[in-house]
Amino acid sequence: IRLMAEKNLYEILGVSTDAKREEIKKAYHD
Repeated sequence: IRLMAEKNLYEILGVSTDAKREEIKKAYHD
């Protein structure tokens, strides 16, 4: 279940699933 949640999170943020954690952080702050 957690894996699917993370995948949805990637889609919501609009970043690729292979994005680095720093890029994910930037998406959060943006």
